[in-house]
Amino acid sequence: MMPITNPDIRAYLASVTPERESKLEALYQEATTNNIPIIKHEMEDFLRLMVVMNQPKRILEIGTAIGYSSIIMSLAIDPPPQITTLEKSEKMLQEARTNIKKFDLEKSITIIQGDAVEVLKDLKEPFDMIFMDAAKGQYMNFYEDVMRLLEEGGILVADNVLQDGLVAKSRYAVPRRQRTIHSRMREFLKTLSYNEALTTSILPIADGATVSVRKRSKNE
Repeated sequence: MMPITNPDIRAYLASVTPERESKLEALYQEATTNNIPIIKHEMEDFLRLMVVMNQPKRILEIGTAIGYSSIIMSLAIDPPPQITTLEKSEKMLQEARTNIKKFDLEKSITIIQGDAVEVLKDLKEPFDMIFMDAAKGQYMNFYEDVMRLLEEGGILVADNVLQDGLVAKSRYAVPRRQRTIHSRMREFLKTLSYNEALTTSILPIADGATVSVRKRSKNE
């Protein structure tokens, strides 16, 4: 599958980006070597920027994996935000706990194990930033609770929304096994874009990302 942005541009941007701190670089290389899905380099920079710009105090992450993106967000500002992150896989959860401990971030990152669709229904406290990085076909299933939990003025970031560019193609040009995700992601992008409570931009970085801001009430 072709990347959605020019490989030469991606390589150049990577070349002018400062190197990661050694412990973080070791974690990144470990994930890459073991084919563990973590956020791409461009998304890492963008996510860090969102945290620095907006200084969120409470972040919800849907999709922990090995804890890499939680760690990125925690290290972006001082003091770190309180992050609640959801993960279904027991194996990933154990690795995430180990990695979070390596960075001494146990007090700022809380992992909840379970199916995010179910766990979200039990969450009550609002968040000023939500990061979605889980199964793409589930994004619409998260949507209603995500909107309920997102504070006014809060930011919603979703990763991997362009499906290696397939989202832009006709349904009939997409491999049959990808068509369900294709239709669900198109529905998600349209729902975000047409939600009058949000201001949304769809960005062609990494494998595509959305950033949405929940509008504040006019009487504020």
